Amino acid sequence: MDANDAHSANKALVSRWVEDVFNRRDNEACSAIAADAYEEHAVAPFGQAAPGPVNGPQNLQLTAEWLIAQFPDLHMTIEAMVAEGDTVAVRILSTGTNLGPLNGVMPPTGKPFRATQSHWFRIANGRLAEHWATRDDLGTMLQLGVIPPPAGRRP
Repeated sequence: MDANDAHSANKALVSRWVEDVFNRRDNEACSAIAADAYEEHAVAPFGQAAPGPVNGPQNLQLTAEWLIAQFPDLHMTIEAMVAEGDTVAVRILSTGTNLGPLNGVMPPTGKPFRATQSHWFRIANGRLAEHWATRDDLGTMLQLGVIPPPAGRRP
């Protein structure tokens, strides 16, 4: 497989992470796309502890279920994606409405959010091996009304 084919395959794998796991809510996809030693380096949204084991496909499944319980209409749209070597970077627009207990402890706000996120993946042997994320959790919390906006500002 040449570099272009490998990059296309790696990008298709990350697209499955978005479409199958989060948009289609396909729990079976987690085992198919994440390596047994999959490592999650991203802090869980809103600074909470990860909802399951640190490594493996089960972590991906538990994280997806945890987020979808809070935002049942969660949807991710890929805005840009690049691949280089064994790395894929993707910019995603996430939208949803907080209809489930936020972090399992706060009552639902009923408010929508819209946030751009950056995700980085390392691919090994055709599977997701590692994941890092940069999200605007502060902006999301402001949109949900969980924290007040700075004086003189609207969320």
